[in-house]
Amino acid sequence: MGYRLMGRAHALLVRPDGQGTVEYVALMLLVAGLLAGVITAAKGMHDGGIASTVASKVKSAIEGVGGHDTPAN
Repeated sequence: MGYRLMGRAHALLVRPDGQGTVEYVALMLLVAGLLAGVITAAKGMHDGGIASTVASKVKSAIEGVGGHDTPAN
């Protein structure tokens, strides 16, 4: 009985170290896989579609932070 109670108390009070890090790494791998899929799908488009739209939006966001006065597309 004493060991069982001590085990439950230990499980409630002690959290495993590094568990959050593993979860964040898994999340980053998921996002990287999603981006790889989008890039692969965008390569098949002849007009540039997604790739050119994303590139122009990122470029305008970066220029907006830098203080350049350029109109948005």
